[in-house]
Amino acid sequence: MSTGDTTATRPVGSGPLWTTRRARRSVGDGTTRLGGGPLVTAALLVITAALAVLWVLPLVWAVLTSVKPEGETTAIPLRWLPSQWTLDAYHKVLAAGDILRWMANSLITATLTTVLVVLLSSLAAYGFARTTFPGRRTLLAITLAGVVVPPQLLVVPLFSEMVALNLVDTYWGVILPQVVAPAMVYILVRFFQALPREVEEAAVIDGASRWLIFWRIVLPLSRPVLAAVAIFTFISTWNNFLWPFVVTTDPGTMTLPVGLTVVQGSFGLRYAQIMASTVLAALPLLIVFVVFQRQIVRGVAHTGLSGQ
Repeated sequence: MSTGDTTATRPVGSGPLWTTRRARRSVGDGTTRLGGGPLVTAALLVITAALAVLWVLPLVWAVLTSVKPEGETTAIPLRWLPSQWTLDAYHKVLAAGDILRWMANSLITATLTTVLVVLLSSLAAYGFARTTFPGRRTLLAITLAGVVVPPQLLVVPLFSEMVALNLVDTYWGVILPQVVAPAMVYILVRFFQALPREVEEAAVIDGASRWLIFWRIVLPLSRPVLAAVAIFTFISTWNNFLWPFVVTTDPGTMTLPVGLTVVQGSFGLRYAQIMASTVLAALPLLIVFVVFQRQIVRGVAHTGLSGQ
């Protein structure tokens, strides 16, 4: 006999309401479509292509310069293509310093920093987005104020702290100051606030703890934005020069940007070798972007839509 109750019943054995698959359905794919017809689409494609060419040209110029004979790098008029292709600049760069060791150091520090930033920033952001406690807004404002603090301002106190902790010329001395990422906390707070609370409320009814909700629901739903945070953190850590330059003096612990700067100082104005070292530094990041470009685009899209 019907009682007029329109609430859907769960089939036996279907599992709790807060399973990841059901939760994903409630969030949607976060995609939007731009209107305006084919003319607008064509204009956007032209603008995008122009910007792409603008960004790619310096990289192409660096690659072509790195395979030129040294005498052609400053020839007038400038020529894009070398008259003779050579890898001599790469041989000299690889022989001048321990490039592979510096690459390994950069990979270790960037990977560990990325893991810690994703873990700690997601925990902090979830606390700000889903819990209420005295001084929450003030603490969040103080955390986000770190975004506007120039990193150069913190070099001296951070270095003094690393000296006191005996972390100079160590991996942890490079990693720990970069783990604090207020901008990533803000991005994740906005994303978590946009997640539907109904999914978590259903999990609470099923007896799930706050910790279980975070690991089994929130993190799986946040994969796109977490991927974006991880990739952006990895790239910024890999490219970071100032702090590793300050905290490392031993060539065995230098990261790639610092080591290449030391090597480039011995080149003088040999542009082919300078460009070869630049290409070697950018190559790992280019590989990361090519492999994870879909995650980058999805993460940026979800981050941009999280405030809706």
